[in-house]
Amino acid sequence: MEYKHSTKVVTSVEDTFAWHERKGAFRRLMPPWEEAEQVGELSSLENGTRLTFKVPMGPVSMKWIAEHSGYNPPHAFEDTMISGPFKKWHHVHSFVETEDGACRVDDHVEYTLPMGVLGRIFGSGNIKRRLKRMFRAREIRLVKDSKRFQDFAHMKKKKILIAGSSGLIGRQLIAFFDTVGHDVWRLVRKDPKGKQIFWKPSEGKINPKDLEGFDAVIHLGGAGIGDKRWTKKRKIVLEESRTKSTELLSSTLANLENKPEVFIVSSAIGVYGSRGDEELTESSTAGEGFLPDLCKSWELSAKPAIDAGIRTIHCRTGLVLDATGGALKKMLLPAQLGAGGPIGWGKQWYSWISMDDQVYAMNHVMMTEECEGVYNFSSPTPLRQKTFAKVLGKVLWRPSFMPVPPFGIWFLLGKMGVTLATDSAKVLPNRLIESGYEFEYSTLEPALRDALGKWND
Repeated sequence: MEYKHSTKVVTSVEDTFAWHERKGAFRRLMPPWEEAEQVGELSSLENGTRLTFKVPMGPVSMKWIAEHSGYNPPHAFEDTMISGPFKKWHHVHSFVETEDGACRVDDHVEYTLPMGVLGRIFGSGNIKRRLKRMFRAREIRLVKDSKRFQDFAHMKKKKILIAGSSGLIGRQLIAFFDTVGHDVWRLVRKDPKGKQIFWKPSEGKINPKDLEGFDAVIHLGGAGIGDKRWTKKRKIVLEESRTKSTELLSSTLANLENKPEVFIVSSAIGVYGSRGDEELTESSTAGEGFLPDLCKSWELSAKPAIDAGIRTIHCRTGLVLDATGGALKKMLLPAQLGAGGPIGWGKQWYSWISMDDQVYAMNHVMMTEECEGVYNFSSPTPLRQKTFAKVLGKVLWRPSFMPVPPFGIWFLLGKMGVTLATDSAKVLPNRLIESGYEFEYSTLEPALRDALGKWND
């Protein structure tokens, strides 16, 4: 059996092949709803090298081991499955120059299903649908990434240090930076390997000499806001995991001989609190309550870097759409069961952003020297929760009218769940748009369809 797919991108054959050779390509090409994880790092695409990753199969996972061959840069490479779910799998990647000097990527897969005749009878149609869905997702991501690569292709690549690299945003951000060609390093709390630097913010441990010479430092760290109930102890953890680490990092950067050009720190639209129908921009005042106070302390912790003249940016992020984690993943099961309707009256505003726009916008503010200060990372079209639920139901082909009482959320998740589900924040990304950033997804439905692989055709 075989499957063929072609993708036209704006980059040259050489640049497109180089993109595929970089370590971040695996994650960027993985469909955004798949939770497959790479085991180890891909050293190269050269003949004989192997890529190993885990593929979820219900409650268990299966290892897929692929060996590369046919390495002919910048024209082709191949991979053959050594171990995995297929009886046989051979994938040829070809890079063809088009008449306008751009590139067409041709994928040709030959495969054999396990279980012989039974496998062909019962699995053939399902596999073809999955392959079509997977390669369409790869095409969409590759086309988008190649266009964003062009935005700053004329500028010098940066040496970047990232804290919080293993989180939901960090994994995609690092992968994108790597495929663009930046030199990416990580701050880690375990024994450092390769391009890693050790720190332990809870104990104030960091070696300033290790931080010399970076062009950009990005801090995404902090305990998960929605991971556990907000007990008194948990609230302390949420605050200190953000403020102590940010203060340690910013004060260390401020005293370096070779300071970075830019320091980017995560924040959240929770700084505005619950404000009903009020339109909130970067010039709006902070709200009142636990989340606003947490965010204010978080942002204030970066003051040493600001005082030292380092261009500092606070990314006030909204609800990030990612099917493998965060708020969207929590919404999926009830929505798929037809129980993802309005929470309360559903009139509260949800300010959301696609994962791709989160990543591309962070690259944009990092590379744009005029960007400094506070930026709202949310789409220009926030929606009321009941409308958000209706669109999600439409994408999933599920009803979305069954109301969810806040009491039920309180029972399951406590005050944390009620706050995150019922607070109303109509946030607008005015400064991001004024800086020249163009959103990949300004409306919800196409963003959800790509995140979930639920296209109309």
